[in-house]
Amino acid sequence: MSWLWAILVGLVLGLIAKAIIPGKQSLPLWLTIICGMGGSALGNGVARWLGVADTKGFDWTRHVLQLIGAIVLVALGDALWGARRRRRDTTRY
Repeated sequence: MSWLWAILVGLVLGLIAKAIIPGKQSLPLWLTIICGMGGSALGNGVARWLGVADTKGFDWTRHVLQLIGAIVLVALGDALWGARRRRRDTTRY
């Protein structure tokens, strides 16, 4: 069940990150989910490092850090995915 939860959180964070990043992204949905999952893990790690991972009530700081991590990974993933596709398209004759 934890994998299903991780996939759902990755989907939500990835889609929110794609909506926040200006312009059109060419990142496929499966890679958006993976970047969202990675952003969630990255945000959790930073929250633990800052000592704000477990608080009483709603963990706003942790969730904002997760979203920031997802934005960074989606932007990076989109840049790499676009570069890969452009390179592949230029090598065809």
